[in-house]
Amino acid sequence: MNDTPKNKRRTILAGTGLFGAAVAIAVAVWVSNGGTGIAAACPARAEAAQAIDEAATGELAGLLPSTEWRNFSNLAFIDADGNALTIADLAGKKLLVNFWATWCAPCREEMPDLDTIQAEYGGEDFEVVAISLDLGEDGPTAAQDFLDEIGADHLALYADPSYKVFERLRNEAVTLGLPATILLDDEGCEMAVLQGPAHWDSEDGRRVIETLLEI
Repeated sequence: MNDTPKNKRRTILAGTGLFGAAVAIAVAVWVSNGGTGIAAACPARAEAAQAIDEAATGELAGLLPSTEWRNFSNLAFIDADGNALTIADLAGKKLLVNFWATWCAPCREEMPDLDTIQAEYGGEDFEVVAISLDLGEDGPTAAQDFLDEIGADHLALYADPSYKVFERLRNEAVTLGLPATILLDDEGCEMAVLQGPAHWDSEDGRRVIETLLEI
C-alpha cells in the first residue's frame, strides 16, 4: 500500500486502537470546550474589526466584526492522528476557523472554496482550520473520506467528534447552526463571525482574507 501522508492518515484513523484513544481524547475535548462556559476576553481591537467590516461586502456581506472580543485559544479539537490540540497550538497564525459536518449540505458546498483559500494563502502566517463536527468514533473517518472525495488536498483534517465545540459556540451566542466561521488573529482572538456559508473563493472572500493578514 502506498504510504503517502493522506493514506497514512486514513490508515491511522481506521485503526481500532486509535479510535479507543480518540474517545479518550474526546473526553478531554469535552472538558476544555464544555467546562469553562465562557471564553476569556481579548483586548478590543476596534480599528481592526472595522477594517474587516469594510472589506466584508458582496459574498461576505454577512461577516460581522467582533463586538465581544472572545479569546478562543483554549478551543479544543483533534487532528487526523487523534492528537489533542487547541487554537493556542496554532499561535502566530491568523486563522479562518470553520465548523462543518458531512451531513450539512451548505457545509459540503463550502469545502472546495475553503480548500482553494488554504492553497492560495496557507502557510506560516495563515491557515484555514476546518473542524468537522461529525459525531462518534466514525466521525473523523467520514470527514476525511469526504475531503478525499472532493479532492480537498490542502485542508488538514481537524475534528471534534464529541460535538462539545459547537455547544460551546451556541452557549456563547456565537452561532446557532452550521456552517459557522470565526476569523481569529494570531493570538486566538475573535475578529469576526459569519453564521452560514459563503463563497470564499471569490474576490470578496480574498479581500477579507487579505485584510485579516494586514491587520
